[in-house]
Amino acid sequence: PMRLGSITATRPRAARLSALLLCLAATAATPAFAHGSHGTAEGFLAGVLHPVTGMDHLLAMVAVGIWSAFLGRALAWQLPVAFPLVMVVGGALGIAGVMLPYVELGIALSVVVLGVAIAARWAAPTAAALAIIVVFAIFHGHAHGTELPSATEPQGYAAGFVLSTGLLHIAGIGIAQIAMRRALPGLLRACGGAIALAGFWFVGGLFGLG
Repeated sequence: PMRLGSITATRPRAARLSALLLCLAATAATPAFAHGSHGTAEGFLAGVLHPVTGMDHLLAMVAVGIWSAFLGRALAWQLPVAFPLVMVVGGALGIAGVMLPYVELGIALSVVVLGVAIAARWAAPTAAALAIIVVFAIFHGHAHGTELPSATEPQGYAAGFVLSTGLLHIAGIGIAQIAMRRALPGLLRACGGAIALAGFWFVGGLFGLG
């Protein structure tokens, strides 16, 4: 029979493996961008599915959750709340036809910057962390806002999109909590590094290098 000590010893390994698999699953898919490749948005379900079918958006949202949990303090909830709210502002700009330069590049760079922040375990000051989140949320929101005017049910699509974004934040927080509770700082660095590498891949794809 398996001894109690051996059962206890396997728990950190299982936690490490579970969290690492979550990160790898998020970064292993092809670099499908979340914008301009899925046709017309149609209602709540399309809004829920849209963030998880574009790897740039998915990774950025998970990274926001991981980084916010690592930062702790009030930022543990401020960042995951601020991002969807500011995305609404960016979406409104897109709907209104307000032009914003380098949107796709800004989105790709958001994956790079957030991944590097996690890998470096950067304990950013509150003002700096919020500024980073606000800038990147504007880019993400604007890209999706430009799609809403053609949506069959724009209100339902927007609601589903915001809900799905929040759930991705929660997934990132869960990854970070597993790593921190099991005292596995290397796992967070590995997740951040994988996310950053995917971000560089996205940037390279924009310039025809991917």
